[in-house]
Amino acid sequence: MSDKEAIKAVAKKVIEIESSAIRDLKSFIDDEFSSAVQHIFNSSGRVIVTGIGKSAIIATKIVATLNSTGTPSIFMHAADAIHGDLGTIQEDDVVICISKSGNTPEIKVLVPLIKNGKNKLIAITANKESFLGQQADFVLTAYVEKEACPNNLAPTTSTTAQLVIGDALAICLLSLKGFTSKDFARYHPGGSLGKKLYLRVRDISSANMKPEVTPDADVRKVIVEISEKMLGATAVIADGKIVGVVTDGDIRRMLNNYDNINGLTAGDIMSRNPKSIEADAMAVDAMEVMEKHSISQLLVEDEGVYAGVIHLHNLIKEGII
Repeated sequence: MSDKEAIKAVAKKVIEIESSAIRDLKSFIDDEFSSAVQHIFNSSGRVIVTGIGKSAIIATKIVATLNSTGTPSIFMHAADAIHGDLGTIQEDDVVICISKSGNTPEIKVLVPLIKNGKNKLIAITANKESFLGQQADFVLTAYVEKEACPNNLAPTTSTTAQLVIGDALAICLLSLKGFTSKDFARYHPGGSLGKKLYLRVRDISSANMKPEVTPDADVRKVIVEISEKMLGATAVIADGKIVGVVTDGDIRRMLNNYDNINGLTAGDIMSRNPKSIEADAMAVDAMEVMEKHSISQLLVEDEGVYAGVIHLHNLIKEGII
């Protein structure tokens, strides 16, 4: 077997071991899991997630997921907690402690301190019979038969299982809260994901120039308007209403079809009934219309009145595409 084939075989084996472990997690979703979710949902405090080693890294990801889906959360490193950071935990907070074995020295020191504070403790562990499992108010089982590491030592499958349990917890809470895409947008205002959820057509088109001509405008004026406004098209407007559009493509077709353009007007060469979109529509909807009809720009209307143009390049610049 070549080195490349050997590498691929190892990678596939890792994926097979971890995917099998994730499938088996379904059998551990029980009434205790439901009770833990309901307790967090009904709590007036935050969720404090803690762990040590690789479990601490997983804890930070779970905190990020909870925060982004509407459940206020804070990460607290288990080692730092017993050296001053225990003050992070407030009276109404719920604590989630992550540990594969549930018996590490730091966890054994930390857990009684949490219990003394009267905070409810949720364990994510592979061992329900561990110190952590016995002390926790709720135990979410993240048992795995073996690590993907051939020596069964490096945390691999176990940390994947912890992460999946955390995701399941977060999405259950999201469902109970009725968390919508609009809520998601409030927590993700930056980047292309946020923009897809909140950016509207008017937010983009209002920054563009507004090309327009009347149906009787000479084609030379039409060409100048398209060139000066730099959007590859101009709307043809009568009484504030869109009656047509002239694009770069229409100009090229005109030059191919007419030897003499003298006397031609916008009304002679325009495309009638052009595609348009409402100013309050989402920018991502504009993208879908452009893709569906293989066009580069859309005319924008505001309650039936011409309001401007949105171009494919605008969507690319904003990261929508």
